[in-house]
Amino acid sequence: QVQLVESGGGLVQAGGSLRLSCAASVRTSNFYVVGWFRQAPGKERDFVAAINWSGTLIDYADSVKDRFTISTDKAKNTVDLQMNILKPEDTGVYYCARGNGRDASRYNYWGQGTQVTVSS
Repeated sequence: QVQLVESGGGLVQAGGSLRLSCAASVRTSNFYVVGWFRQAPGKERDFVAAINWSGTLIDYADSVKDRFTISTDKAKNTVDLQMNILKPEDTGVYYCARGNGRDASRYNYWGQGTQVTVSS
């Protein structure tokens, strides 16, 4: 059983920054990644970024590449998402999850989500 807890969401103006953190109860093997997804009201849950614990596998959605950075903190057992140059379209509930790939159906453990709101 893997428990994931997100933190760090909030309200920020466009162009600003936020840092999200996903605390994991256990550190799983490099077979799995920890991914960040986001869901805007009335829309599907979309892939944002993913990383394995060793940091050797990192993937970003095109919409966030060059603005967001995903990283692991092995001392704290967290996967962090640094979000810069935020845009209103980045607004949504951000979830971290454990699984593989970019398809949310391939992730079997999910956190409760944290709200990110970017005002224009």
